[in-house]
Amino acid sequence: MCGADEASLTTTKVEGAELELCSSCTDFGTEVRDESTSSGGKYSTSSSTGKSSSSSGSSGSGGSSGSSTRPRDMFDDMDEIATDYDERIREARESRGLSQEELADQLNEKASLIRKLERGDTLPTDEVQRKLERALDISLVEGQSADDPDWETDDAGTMTLGDVVKRKD
Repeated sequence: MCGADEASLTTTKVEGAELELCSSCTDFGTEVRDESTSSGGKYSTSSSTGKSSSSSGSSGSGGSSGSSTRPRDMFDDMDEIATDYDERIREARESRGLSQEELADQLNEKASLIRKLERGDTLPTDEVQRKLERALDISLVEGQSADDPDWETDDAGTMTLGDVVKRKD
């Protein structure tokens, strides 16, 4: 990932893709270990007795006990920024009657950062995201907005399971 030229690379799974990474880049995913069992597969799986052949623990979200889960990587805990974050910021700022400079002063950030965010040229850092969400009383996380057009319906009385369930992939 970083382009370093190292002699020994480690097979690491990052967001579903197996990559050969240097030692400093392996922190971005989960190391794939070769199992020396008769199954011949790379991944740890549950045997027919229900006993997991993997000794690595998982910091899973407490699913059903006894089942094995995939190891978690650093991307599992990250919130996904909404694709329309730029519009959300601009609309919230304008509804409060603030200029970009006034909002920047309020957040103790540069006005050029606010301009770049509202144009969609840059993604907010975690710290700037928190500041914006607090100051403008909005959410920049995907699926967290009440005015998301994908969740609107003309039919006021009928809801399906898909309207209520939030997927946790």
